[in-house]
Amino acid sequence: MKKIVLFLAISLFLSHNLLAQAKTESSTIFAKSYNYVNDFEKILTSDQVKTLNDFLKSSETKSKNKIVIVTTSSITPYADLADYSLELDKYLMSNLKIDTSVLIVISKQLRQIRVQGTDKRTTKMSDQEIKDIVSAYIIPELKKGDYYKGLLDGTHQLIKNLE
Repeated sequence: MKKIVLFLAISLFLSHNLLAQAKTESSTIFAKSYNYVNDFEKILTSDQVKTLNDFLKSSETKSKNKIVIVTTSSITPYADLADYSLELDKYLMSNLKIDTSVLIVISKQLRQIRVQGTDKRTTKMSDQEIKDIVSAYIIPELKKGDYYKGLLDGTHQLIKNLE
């Protein structure tokens, strides 16, 4: 009987340790640095990235709201884009000290977009207003294949509402 209890105790301890190590560290999944536009999926030209970066940087100076755009072809090991963007937002804040007002994560390959606002922007814009902007300005252009125009028009509207 003592052998069975000892075996069960060891089994539980080992399985707990193995499962605890299965969680992937966000620091190994996400990039070590981020700019305003992070085109990891390469869906924008370098000129488009520069124009968007410059626009978002000058807008942050005026409105005090930081918008970060991330494109990605893979969300592994996360189950969906919502989980990925939530963890990315936490990573940006805790590891890189980047406090975003709005985080836009887009994947051409997965055909998904997630626009996530933080608590500090809720006094100026609701989640429904963000959804309306995405539906009216970003998604129609994405469907046409014009990612740059969709992101530019969408960020213009977001900033307009945040000011």
